[in-house]
Amino acid sequence: MHEMSLCENIRDIIQAQAAESGFVRVNRVWLEVGALSCVEPDALRFGFDVVMRGSVAEGAALEIATPAAKARCLACGQVAVVAHRYDPCPACGAVEMQVTQGDALKISKLEVV
Repeated sequence: MHEMSLCENIRDIIQAQAAESGFVRVNRVWLEVGALSCVEPDALRFGFDVVMRGSVAEGAALEIATPAAKARCLACGQVAVVAHRYDPCPACGAVEMQVTQGDALKISKLEVV
């Protein structure tokens, strides 16, 4: 389950930001988990509380948004929502689609004290 190591990376980023910005507590963490990110939100939730123990984010609430994935057709330029990485273009049927959003995991916002 790679979500545990992702939680560790999230914790490290939060700790580094706390040291840089001077906050001492995180009350809420907002994450964006793209539909094509290969990250399971439920597994991320499971590991979050465990990994955050002893950090500035211990006890923080976790909010996860799952933005839709979008891709641009390299043949016709159409931008479309895609459910899978290799979906064909809905306009022309070409399979050369470049994902433009929805394939990342990122911290979008922190509520800090």
